[in-house]
Amino acid sequence: MKQITGTLLVFGAVAFAAEGQALAPFSAAAPGELQEPWRMLTLVNVKSAEAALVAEEGVTVLRMRSAAASGSAAQAVDADPQGLALAWRWKVDRVVQAADMGRRTGDDYAARVYVFFDVPRSELPWNTRLKMAAIELIYGKPVPTAAICYVWDNRHPVGTTQWNAYTDRVRMVVLRSGDAEAGEWRAERRALEADYRAAFGTSGPLPRVNGIAAGNDTDQTGERVTAWFGDFRFERTP
Repeated sequence: MKQITGTLLVFGAVAFAAEGQALAPFSAAAPGELQEPWRMLTLVNVKSAEAALVAEEGVTVLRMRSAAASGSAAQAVDADPQGLALAWRWKVDRVVQAADMGRRTGDDYAARVYVFFDVPRSELPWNTRLKMAAIELIYGKPVPTAAICYVWDNRHPVGTTQWNAYTDRVRMVVLRSGDAEAGEWRAERRALEADYRAAFGTSGPLPRVNGIAAGNDTDQTGERVTAWFGDFRFERTP
């Protein structure tokens, strides 16, 4: 059962209808509760992470707190990843000390950013489609078909990539690792077409991006972490 619920957290964003390519900036909102079009994704039978918009150095940002909890703030989009980059900044107060992305019991992160891709189900192996259908039948939630998850890890070197401990439809990519940079804002910019092709090894047409999510989780380890995220934005690659 843990495997199914873990997969649902990864794949929750597709339940939202596409809302265009623009990503709503946190900086345009006043501090307070999370606002539309951003929405919370949570696990079944797992304590939800706390999401809030807070003032940080005079700018409104997203704050996610997890204490033996899990959750992400997500926005549905409809974007062509060809020639597109996703940029954002983030920081954490600490890493999840007992985490290990190679084990299901260690699948926790101080911060993570998902990019969901709308791969046609007809292109997936039949056993993968069968598993997805079983999850949807049990929980009544749609399941997206591919995702890249950028993480702030605790032990693996920056640049490490591997499949998620629960599913081979999510590729994990370590962008930051360890406590050395904790407490400091760090900027990221990822070329989505290149990352998708590296993850899923396809030379054919690119699937559209249908969701972005940001959060953290400590439901496996029971630890307490806080992450902050600045505005997400799409940019054109050279």
